[in-house]
Amino acid sequence: MGVTVTILVLAAGVATALAVVRMLRGPRHADRIVALDILLAAAVALCVAASLATQRTVFLDVAIGLALVGFVATIGWARLVDRGGMS
Repeated sequence: MGVTVTILVLAAGVATALAVVRMLRGPRHADRIVALDILLAAAVALCVAASLATQRTVFLDVAIGLALVGFVATIGWARLVDRGGMS
């Protein structure tokens, strides 16, 4: 179990670092929105890792909530960019 959690945390850390680079360098707003979505996915992965490490399911509830909020936010931002609200 410990190896799985370690790999999951490392993968989330790498994803976070790459997303921050894309957020800072992204030439378009769509790139920054995708980077924010990746950051949220990394947060979900960290919640799952916390659940595995502590054997508590409350972190899975938090992960589901984050995933739902992230999905709705990504759809909202994508519609805003698609309609030309951001250039």
